[in-house]
Amino acid sequence: MANRRSFLKHSVLLTAAGLVSTQHLFTLADEPASKSKLAPPPDLFDSQSLDIDFWLKPRTLDLVRPASGERLQVLYWRDGDVIDSAYDKVCHLLRDVNGKKSARIDPKLLETLWATQAFIARFGMTKPLEILSGYRTPESNQRLIEEGVPAARKSLHLEGRAADIRIAHLHEEVLGELIRSFRQGGVGYYYRATAKGGWIHTDTGLQRTWQG
Repeated sequence: MANRRSFLKHSVLLTAAGLVSTQHLFTLADEPASKSKLAPPPDLFDSQSLDIDFWLKPRTLDLVRPASGERLQVLYWRDGDVIDSAYDKVCHLLRDVNGKKSARIDPKLLETLWATQAFIARFGMTKPLEILSGYRTPESNQRLIEEGVPAARKSLHLEGRAADIRIAHLHEEVLGELIRSFRQGGVGYYYRATAKGGWIHTDTGLQRTWQG
């Protein structure tokens, strides 16, 4: 595990510096994802090292929704308050695109999404955050279950408290370990052998981790 963590840290630094192809971040160094164990986040991506100034600065989200082709760049929080009009836009982007319904998204979830982007931006990574799934209607969630797609019957997606996300060219394990280090809820690792890799589930429920 130590070798893999070192590999990931090294790859991230080189990618941020433009010295290595970003596709390397989709390759685990020494063992298949199905056999890997969840480990503490590498020091490079340990959010506990952040100071208070990081959390007090204005918060802008840069989100894309592949399912609908939308992109949203919006300042949603400033001086300790959520900006209502911006919050409504974010909730719309995180809507159930299949059920065509939106819901109020937990502000704590938005904080995790923003902090993830803001943290990796410190290393020169400014790709938008892809929202693969946000709020889900009960009907949409049930349909996923029937189709064999990973979805819990009491999913926090139903409450606007979960999102499935990805950042282009960033390995899902690195992304997941960073989110896990915020200690704000559950983190699910979904490894997939595809050109875009897998994705990470993040929610505002109990702190827990799993692989799906």
